[in-house]
Amino acid sequence: MSTAAKRVAVVTGAAQGLGRVTARMLAEAGHNLALLDQQPLDAVVHELQHAGHRAIGLSGDVADEAFVIAAAARVRENLDGADVLVNNAGISQIIRAEDLTAAQWRRVMDVNLLGPFLLCREFGKQMLQRGRGSIVNVASVAGLRAVAHRSAYNTSKHGLIGLTRTLAAEWGGRGVRVNAVCPGWIKTEMDDADQGSGNYTDADIIDRVPMARFAKPEDIAAAIVFLADARSGFINGVSLPVDGGWTADIGWESLRRKTRA
Repeated sequence: MSTAAKRVAVVTGAAQGLGRVTARMLAEAGHNLALLDQQPLDAVVHELQHAGHRAIGLSGDVADEAFVIAAAARVRENLDGADVLVNNAGISQIIRAEDLTAAQWRRVMDVNLLGPFLLCREFGKQMLQRGRGSIVNVASVAGLRAVAHRSAYNTSKHGLIGLTRTLAAEWGGRGVRVNAVCPGWIKTEMDDADQGSGNYTDADIIDRVPMARFAKPEDIAAAIVFLADARSGFINGVSLPVDGGWTADIGWESLRRKTRA
């Protein structure tokens, strides 16, 4: 596929974890990449370019409206605009609701919900002008259910699913599909940080998941790439659990153990 023929994917939170794996898999699927993150992006951009892919890195805060507007202009100027947007950037906050400050609440909402809205708005304009595009928002099983001590995080992910459905309804007839993936627990740097605070163990997750393991970043990235691709061309407005059966199983731990070989 020639460079001119390639589609352009924008991936946020691309410096590490799920975002980095998603960027690599989208590149392997034939996309040019624009990567956004507050953290340095030199390493992942170099990795992609070394593998023969075209990629640019833009460092900034997705909750900063001026940065998002400038990033969209840069992508239009350098890559002729976005065909795919993956809103992956997010932060976790494990604090009891009665101890959560307004500033902590606002920061989670800014990164996890305001940022995706701004990115959808600015890159969505490019897609709407072309009459085609795909947006994939990375929500969570915490946007479908609830987990204690995560009131801001849960609320932000419920809101992101609401935004996904609203934009799917508003933009689907103009050629832009909007979907969400809802991962369960993934082995990433975010999980390492959350576990480091002593809130849960590997066994807590493995015992709860019918498939008896954490997700790998590649498990989630594969679903993102599918929703970004034309193969999913009539899928719009879905919130796809990619959770090893977490949200499907209402059984108890001893029963789950009995089902395992």
